[in-house]
Amino acid sequence: MAVHVVNWGDTLWGISNAYRVPITVIKEFNGLTSDLLMPGLALFMPDPSFPVRYYTIQTGDTLWQIAQRFHTSVELIFQANPGIAVQNLTIGQVLTIPTLDKYPMEILAFVDAFVPGSISEKLGRYSESITYLAVFTYTVTPSGSLSGLDDRQLVREIRSYDIEPLMVVSNYAEGTFSPELADQVLEENIRGNMVNSIVAMVRDKGYSGVSLDFEFIPPERRADFTAFVSELKRALGEQILHVNVFSKTRDMPSNPFAGAFDYAAIGQYADIVTVLTYDYGYAAGPPDPIAPIWWVDQVVRYASGLIPETKLMIAIALFGYDWITPDQPDVDARSLPALDAQTQALNNYAIIHYDSQAQSPYYTYSENGQQRVVWFEDIRSVEAKYRLLESYGLLGASFWRFRYGFPQNWAYLARNIDVIKKDS
Repeated sequence: MAVHVVNWGDTLWGISNAYRVPITVIKEFNGLTSDLLMPGLALFMPDPSFPVRYYTIQTGDTLWQIAQRFHTSVELIFQANPGIAVQNLTIGQVLTIPTLDKYPMEILAFVDAFVPGSISEKLGRYSESITYLAVFTYTVTPSGSLSGLDDRQLVREIRSYDIEPLMVVSNYAEGTFSPELADQVLEENIRGNMVNSIVAMVRDKGYSGVSLDFEFIPPERRADFTAFVSELKRALGEQILHVNVFSKTRDMPSNPFAGAFDYAAIGQYADIVTVLTYDYGYAAGPPDPIAPIWWVDQVVRYASGLIPETKLMIAIALFGYDWITPDQPDVDARSLPALDAQTQALNNYAIIHYDSQAQSPYYTYSENGQQRVVWFEDIRSVEAKYRLLESYGLLGASFWRFRYGFPQNWAYLARNIDVIKKDS
């Protein structure tokens, strides 16, 4: 795999000749709708090189042993890691390993059932790279029942592509996540009805399991939420329980965002736990990277010490944020799909910069005389996250959300990842 970062004077014709990749293929893999390029644009190039894996050097490792483990050669490892010291490997260094043995990974993507429009075209194109589709959302009511969704056809369609459908259950009401609703339904006398309602709906609609997406839970409900997770898993039996938890780098029991999530206890009961490793830079805050790699690393290091790696997923944003600058605290950023962020940069002739510490792209532009800044994800930033994911040996990744355009991400998965399919 190669990534070409556009320089001044580059043309698609010249890049096509240099990599021996047809222009039409470059456009398809990178979501380009014209020949326009701007400096800093990162292009995924489907060259004929091997897929890549990532390995963290351990005490006692030799390049020969590593090559044998991944069914590759020392020469290929050398070529992929210029400057590596063969007689003095650095413990903890992450090596790029060219190999035909792809990393096995589960992939979960969220699809919002209440947004009009079919997902058939995307399912047809990307179904081989998805293990689960989580349908957002069934909302709990104060009595513990569930709001309804007209989703039977969607569930059948998801299954027809050999993807496991998960039913998202949340405290999302009237366009936002409600702490008050979470507080109500986690009462012990309500939880039983909520569990029964969820299990009945899962079985009636033909889902493979549940994805819990409770956000802004009052921290004093920490023990109650853990009890709910335990009770729901017991009632679901062999069906899947996936739980989304807010990111943190240490336990903060009184924190209004992450305090209610007892990582160790939730990891004991749930089948899959996704740590929401995005929104470091968030819509209501100042401009910042969506998911700087140093922060994601800190979150994963903490989470993997409490949740088994075989159950743990990180979340990867398929979107970016567009802020007014200087920051106006009373004005939220606009959210936009990653591909739209890229297209907007090109349409505004904006140079794309790359923060090497955060491993995140960004650009500035002007709209109606107002300066704006956009942080988003591209092939470089998601590759860094897949590298981190594999270095920790995690189960996989979750995407918010499936409808968002990001062809580079799907091209990377198809080339480098062996996406696991479940036996229904």
